Amino acid sequence: MHINAHLDLSVVPFDTDDEINVLVDITAPPPDDGDDRPPATLEVVLDRSGSMAGERLAGAQRALLGLIDKLRPTDNFGLVSFDDSARVEIPSGPLADKAAAKRAVSALEPGGMTDLSSGLLRGVQEARRVLGDSGATLLLISDGHANTGVVDHTALAGIASDARRNRVAVTTLGYGLDYDERLMTAVADGGAGSALHAEDPDTAGRLISAEAEHLLAKVVQAASLTIVPQPPVTSVSLYGGLPVSPLPDGAVLVELGDFYGGERRKLLARLAVPGIASLGLATVAEITLTCVATQSLTTYTAALPITVNVVPGDEAAGRIPDPVVRAERLFQDVQDAKRQASDALIEGDADRAMHLLTSSALTVKEAMSWAPNRDELARESEELGLYAARARSDANRVSKTMRASWHTGNRKRGRTNE
Repeated sequence: MHINAHLDLSVVPFDTDDEINVLVDITAPPPDDGDDRPPATLEVVLDRSGSMAGERLAGAQRALLGLIDKLRPTDNFGLVSFDDSARVEIPSGPLADKAAAKRAVSALEPGGMTDLSSGLLRGVQEARRVLGDSGATLLLISDGHANTGVVDHTALAGIASDARRNRVAVTTLGYGLDYDERLMTAVADGGAGSALHAEDPDTAGRLISAEAEHLLAKVVQAASLTIVPQPPVTSVSLYGGLPVSPLPDGAVLVELGDFYGGERRKLLARLAVPGIASLGLATVAEITLTCVATQSLTTYTAALPITVNVVPGDEAAGRIPDPVVRAERLFQDVQDAKRQASDALIEGDADRAMHLLTSSALTVKEAMSWAPNRDELARESEELGLYAARARSDANRVSKTMRASWHTGNRKRGRTNE
């Protein structure tokens, strides 16, 4: 794993309270040779409630049949379906009999209510029963709301968090336009996975196929990032609402989950720096990345000190923030505006959503004159404009699309190497 840290301000004024932003840039190594990759474990938990009847269930079935073709006989695969109860359709284990697995997928029929918790719990049990040293991925697919069993978002996210602690990453796929996007992103956050959105069967099939490709190209698992402030710094906060675990002395732990070969992620942290009463270099934080290589099962740890130069106030007065870090802060602010706009639309406040989107679009356009990631920001500007144009007339669709875009840009996949 390759990790870099960039500061927006590398100098701080002597004996003066200040604030700095730290951009952490992490890139996974290239994919391993596919011929000798360790067996993968994939558990699918599929909603077969009544609302899935027709083309939705048929589309999911086609995607799963294609997924089975991608896996090797030595890979572990399992399928749990749920309506008002969970049912093991394919016991998790080596995919030695693909024909039998395909028959089980093809035989699925829609049922009744949506007890998402029973499906998730049973799927986690199945994944944990067979997962090898390389861990497992669980893909939860649902088109509705949890309306029986455990329905509380925090409790369901807690199930996913417990799965992640037991080396089962959880990704969610919200299918159609009737699912609860807040719930599905909460579960994905708990499981350190992706929160995907597919309005139609073709998109669902493409996303399911892509998740399988990511699983098969996994090079790192159980990755985590710890940021420990050094005196006099006492606290750290992360942009974008990333789920973090607080540690003693103001430190934070971020669970990053699995990385596929070549995947790149960026995190942005803010350090409140109290006045430092001595000139020269000062260490304000230490960043530690820990992960396990999937191929060798070797645990790697990389530590990176974050230092600033304390200078007299007149020397610090002419500081210019690093444009790369400044642009990343803008990017993260835009992602957070998408999340807030999605919340506003869910709550029926289209005016607030419009204000968030239009003001963010204006800020992005103003940044085009100085930002180094102009292509990325141009895409964001176009996206924000489309959301704003449709927010009033198609609030449900826009809310779900924005939430998936926020989650991708802020948490997981999709960032380009710009």
